[in-house]
Amino acid sequence: MKTLIIAMSFGIAMPSSAQQAISLFNGKDLTEWTGAAYEVKDGVIICRGSNLVSKKQYRNYVFEFDFLLPPHGNNGLGIHYPGTGRPASAGMELQILDNSHPKYAKLKDSQYHGSIYKLKAARRGFLKPVGKWNHQKVTINGPLVIVELNGTKITEANLDELGKNNPKHKGVKRRSGHICFCGHGSPVQLRNITIVELPD
Repeated sequence: MKTLIIAMSFGIAMPSSAQQAISLFNGKDLTEWTGAAYEVKDGVIICRGSNLVSKKQYRNYVFEFDFLLPPHGNNGLGIHYPGTGRPASAGMELQILDNSHPKYAKLKDSQYHGSIYKLKAARRGFLKPVGKWNHQKVTINGPLVIVELNGTKITEANLDELGKNNPKHKGVKRRSGHICFCGHGSPVQLRNITIVELPD
């Protein structure tokens, strides 16, 4: 109910049961993506470095995926990425991170899993133990960004407000672009990647 109220206040159309999710990973290859530093093995995508970028650009959508973190695993979901530059600044990056590892004990709040990197901190405590699959749902519609991890909402942000508070950040002003997984050298695994595009 809270999500519906927020959506109505933004004038946002939420996905209906009639809208079908489209798979962005067929379990065999990276047809929908560009980026040679990822590989497909046993039906999952494994990060080997650099960025895996969607061939298509998106504006308003619901994006879902499963991910498995190795110890001190680090990746990110780039949104509204123009295709060049760092996803975290040219677009925005939603952290994918092993919050439990000691090497990350002194990060800023907005650098932990599910946070909009250095813009909006996520709630913590909802990641499954390292080595277990997690499910994440990201809703982006106009200025609204919602991140749900394993069924719990951990981030909710208004990009217009974040832009006012961070005027030097170019990416927060964007309202469309590629989706990308940001390779940071960790063999993070991905599967069950789907998207539902929402009406403008």
